Amino acid sequence: MPLDHVLLLIGAYLLGSIPFAIVSSRLLGLEDPRRYGSGNPGATNVLRSGNKKAAALTLLGDCLKGLLAVWLAGMLGFDPTWCALAGLAAFLGHVFTIFLRFNGGKGVATALGVLAALDYRIALSCLAIWIATAYFSRYSSAAAVAAAVAAPAASLLVFGPQATSLAVLVMSAVLLWRHSANIKRLMAGTESRIGAKKG
Repeated sequence: MPLDHVLLLIGAYLLGSIPFAIVSSRLLGLEDPRRYGSGNPGATNVLRSGNKKAAALTLLGDCLKGLLAVWLAGMLGFDPTWCALAGLAAFLGHVFTIFLRFNGGKGVATALGVLAALDYRIALSCLAIWIATAYFSRYSSAAAVAAAVAAPAASLLVFGPQATSLAVLVMSAVLLWRHSANIKRLMAGTESRIGAKKG
């Protein structure tokens, strides 16, 4: 593999590894989100602190790092396949961040940013599914699972059976795996709803 491709993946991974849930919480003087609620360093759990500003900053930061990884790869002249791989690397950086001993967030917002950079139609479709599911169920995890299931199908419709679709499929598979405990709680009726306070 050429050195510039290796550096691209490493850079994208490190960009994705920035834990905005921790950063935004510290900037606003909040408790570490890993110490309450689900313990997940992501926007939904930060929202359980009751601070909507911190949750919004986390959501924005996590989304932008996925988008930037793909966009910067394109600006540097990499082809669409490597742009998609850069997005995947950023997503994996978020989920397995080196800054939190490889125990990061679940990757929903970062995946959305990657999809937005790959093709806005896929991102909008998945976002619409997330919003509709979250609105009617009041479960962020159920919305994430629904969007993760829809993403590979949407990617196939847009890109066909290409490397980009495979990258999206891998992201979706990791998302579903990261939500396995949530799925069990949903089935048991013990999952926390959106807006529930920290415990």
